[in-house]
Amino acid sequence: MSLTPEISVVVPVYNEVDNLPELHRQLTAALTPLGRPYELLLVDDGSHDGSREVLQRLAAEDPAVVALLFRRNFGQTAAMQAGFDHARGALIIPLDADLQNDPADIPRLLAKLDEGYDIVCGWRANRQEGALRKVPSRLANRLLVRVTGVDIHDTGCTLKVFRRETLEPVRLYGQLHRFIPAIASAYGARITELPVTHHPRRFGESKYGIGRTTKVILDLMLVKFLLASLCRPIHAFGRWALLSWALSLGSGLVGLLAGSGQWLLAALIFLTLGAQLIGTGIVAELLTRVYHEGTGRRTYRLAAVLGRAEES
Repeated sequence: MSLTPEISVVVPVYNEVDNLPELHRQLTAALTPLGRPYELLLVDDGSHDGSREVLQRLAAEDPAVVALLFRRNFGQTAAMQAGFDHARGALIIPLDADLQNDPADIPRLLAKLDEGYDIVCGWRANRQEGALRKVPSRLANRLLVRVTGVDIHDTGCTLKVFRRETLEPVRLYGQLHRFIPAIASAYGARITELPVTHHPRRFGESKYGIGRTTKVILDLMLVKFLLASLCRPIHAFGRWALLSWALSLGSGLVGLLAGSGQWLLAALIFLTLGAQLIGTGIVAELLTRVYHEGTGRRTYRLAAVLGRAEES
């Protein structure tokens, strides 16, 4: 009977046929000396270049390999969530399939995690890419740090190590995989980072482009709202409603004193907007309660329970 894996490596795969054999070799070389049971969850995201056939062969040859085959292309975030859903290890390590992340860094990340952290993020301190990629990435990282409050240099590096429990409250949609540390931090996760090796791409084409920037910005707005107002959305909408009503009152007074119909129209618009914001906040409150009560999710995370005898 095979041992339950302690380490689960999750690799989204999309058209990486030339990289997969070498990736498997490097992962095996990095993980086997640790002496800790592991599994490799390779998630094919609708590849059409022969990657699926390579994954099928690897799964047949190596008992540690689990190949998850999507029916079509659903995107990197969905592939990562599928890997998390099927992972059995207490430690979960996402990794890109393009060989730019180095599996040889995994033991160092695990050693850092053992110092008492919940998440260790890879930091591509010496990125092997052109300025067209690096400059927007640096600007995006600074924006992400400012908005989320999680002070790490490289939010876009896929290579990370998570304790399983830090991923339990996280469900991934859109491009939210890059915001996992920020979401986990809201539940008290202890996060650090470690410089990792970054190689230039040898085979295949990059799946990242400037076009993803707008998606990241929109998802960042969503994450900011979730972090600040998930439990009490009425507070977020209510503040803007009160501001709108204050503007309505001011506009109305100016309109009455000046005898201006335009100011009175503005007062009516701000009054209506404030009412809509309050209504939206109430609906969001109801949906929040349905979410928490329907899924059984708590609004808190316990680190430990002390002083109570263990119940049978």
